[in-house]
Amino acid sequence: MKLSVALFFAGLFGALAAVFILLSFGTDYWLLASENCRPKSNASLLKGATEARGDDSSDVTLYHEGLFWRCSFQDSGDNENLLWKLWFTNQPHSKECIHAYLFPFPVSQQTHNSTEYDSAIIYRGFWSIFMLIGVAAVVLGGFFIICAAPFASHRLYKAGGGLFLASGLFLLCVVVMYVLWMQVLDVVDGYIVQRSAECENFKLSLTYGLSFMFAPVGIFFCLLAGLLFILVGRAIQIHCQ
Repeated sequence: MKLSVALFFAGLFGALAAVFILLSFGTDYWLLASENCRPKSNASLLKGATEARGDDSSDVTLYHEGLFWRCSFQDSGDNENLLWKLWFTNQPHSKECIHAYLFPFPVSQQTHNSTEYDSAIIYRGFWSIFMLIGVAAVVLGGFFIICAAPFASHRLYKAGGGLFLASGLFLLCVVVMYVLWMQVLDVVDGYIVQRSAECENFKLSLTYGLSFMFAPVGIFFCLLAGLLFILVGRAIQIHCQ
């Protein structure tokens, strides 16, 4: 009876882990951002037009980024409440999307030395590899668990649980590296300095999106499911001896 209950919750947590992880790493809403940029060459003309209108609003560029794609579009008004403005149903039908391997805020080889540029490539390369390993491990672990159910194989349960644990650890590394990239390293500050030299009254707003919020939830369920599957496999092995 206890084994059946543990197996039920392990399967439930494993399914939730797979859903949240696939939603997190398969969607492009890890980072939500908006920037307000008036080219300095046109600053005086824009200022005169703004004063004639009696306001200081201007078009802003909104974009959302994931680990694969970065999409942007123009919007008018302020840059508050990014989560609502970038909600799926509030976006225009036409927007520009590009590959996001070096986003957010890539280090430019023209504005940085080659060592710093290569370091950024290596850093992003590692978290891309960790992400692919983590997603592949949770899918393969689910396959092992499905195969283990009809045969009550303790080896397959342990293997599946180990893959869930490995997936959770690799994806936890991805989340930590992403936060370090955004909060600790000077990538964002460097981007602001670069854009401030090109734009008049440059403003940048950043917030984490739903895809990023799904990741810790999926990792938690992944680690919990992995531990339960290993315990179930051990219980089956003891019962069979």
